[in-house]
Amino acid sequence: MAAPSAMSSTAAGSKEQQKQDIDDWLPITSSRNAKWWYSAFHNVTAMVGAGVLSLPYAMSELGWGPGVVAMLLSWVITLYTLWQMVEMHECVPGKRFDRYHELGQHAFGDKLGLWIVVPQQLIVEVGVCIVYMVTGGKSLEKCYTVACPDCDPLRTSSWIMIFAAVHLLLSQLPNFNSITLVSLAAAVMSLSYSTIAWAASAHKGRQPDVDYSKTASTATGQTFNFLSALGDVAFAYAGHNVVLEIQATIPSTPEKPSKKPMWQGVVLAYIVVAICYLPVAFVGYYVFGNAVDDNILITLEKPRWLIAMANIFVVVHVIGSYQIYAMPVFDMLETFLVKKLRFRPGLPLRLIARSLYVVFTALVGIAVPFFGGLLGFFGGFAFAPTTYYLPCILWLKIKKPKTFSFSWFANWFCIIIGVLLTVFAPIGGLRSIIVNASTYKFFS
Repeated sequence: MAAPSAMSSTAAGSKEQQKQDIDDWLPITSSRNAKWWYSAFHNVTAMVGAGVLSLPYAMSELGWGPGVVAMLLSWVITLYTLWQMVEMHECVPGKRFDRYHELGQHAFGDKLGLWIVVPQQLIVEVGVCIVYMVTGGKSLEKCYTVACPDCDPLRTSSWIMIFAAVHLLLSQLPNFNSITLVSLAAAVMSLSYSTIAWAASAHKGRQPDVDYSKTASTATGQTFNFLSALGDVAFAYAGHNVVLEIQATIPSTPEKPSKKPMWQGVVLAYIVVAICYLPVAFVGYYVFGNAVDDNILITLEKPRWLIAMANIFVVVHVIGSYQIYAMPVFDMLETFLVKKLRFRPGLPLRLIARSLYVVFTALVGIAVPFFGGLLGFFGGFAFAPTTYYLPCILWLKIKKPKTFSFSWFANWFCIIIGVLLTVFAPIGGLRSIIVNASTYKFFS
């Protein structure tokens, strides 16, 4: 009787070893030796998108009172929900929830958890990658036209292809720790171009004909613009989609859990986020009023060398951001190919799968010039939930705080604000799609 038992235990051991080998190969779980400051770089890179340059425009649609409240409230709410995510990473002793959907599965069950979290996470991550592909290409184009105004222009699609070529190389870096230097450069660049945006605005001084009234002449137009601007502010805080995956790279023991160094990194990142977002939004709006463009660097125009430099900084930052948002997608893709379709893990699989993803995001970016409008519409259904209130629902489900306690009230407040954003913010995006639909050209 001993022989079959020994064989079964050997088979079980072999299966367990095979699972461990796959986990050691997958990008999220392959390296767990990150320092706390790695999480600061990654969180700044994930959070501070090039969308910071559109915050003065959002302020112009919101006005001073609602704009200041929206900016500060979003900062506080998202810091609170990010803290919850960090705390829940190891809410079960001896187990780590390395991916957002694993936490969802723990709270809602294996199947329902996947269906609740994965579609929303993919909309955010794939959507951000496509938008960053377009942003990177257009910023390269701006650098070229500013630096060489007399040169023959290239099509935007050509610049997006040049930007995509960089990612074909960088996408082969195996995991989060291997992109730390790229992430550090991106974090420094985000701070740099944000500083250029508000400092150049302040240097220019408040314009003599500055007007703080709403741009739309009708009440309907003002309402839709207001909702769209709320969406712009909400979408500026989207780092939650990769926070558990970033925390998964930090070592953890019962004596020294990963949440302590991770929280240090998050606090530093959020200080940088405040330094980037608030001066750009408030100074830009104060100086230009409702005459500000949806990219404040366009409004500034001069000095040319400074604007060209700021656009180079945007390119470097977007390179890092793309990689941060692509890594969890690579992880899902490779997990599916290896665990479900039984492909052999290795360099050929990684090379083909990741290259196809980069090509896909580049082609969609080139093909659909109105993707930004679509993201404003669809993103409302995913950005606000995964950032503003899905962490709160998970907290109520897993931690079960006492009814009417501070934690209970705080979470329900965040849930109500987040649901209102999810319902109303996409309406502005939908209107912009309808208004501009007649002028859209594919592959423009």
